[in-house]
Amino acid sequence: MPLPDWAIIIILIIVFLAVMFILPQFMIARAVPAVIKIFRKYNAVGPKNAKFVDELGLQQRGFVERMWRPRDYKPRALQLLMHINVVQFTDEGKIYLSEPDLYKTRWNNL
Repeated sequence: MPLPDWAIIIILIIVFLAVMFILPQFMIARAVPAVIKIFRKYNAVGPKNAKFVDELGLQQRGFVERMWRPRDYKPRALQLLMHINVVQFTDEGKIYLSEPDLYKTRWNNL
């Protein structure tokens, strides 16, 4: 017995909403290790070695760049790390990775 049309529509809406809300969270969580590796690659792991966001290549892309490339979740991952104080600021506006705070998170083994 086939499903009625309204049931198919409801299933499609549920799948669509799941993709809209769950997929970005998954992609941000996947981008966090890449952001941590970038900080370590540029040795921005303490206040003395802090760098500007654009030096690390983690700035938000411009509108035109975003139109023609896949979405980059690294800036959102950087915001997440700033929010939980793993990435901290200097007085000059530079950012750095705080290793002691990183070890308190689930990404401590990276």
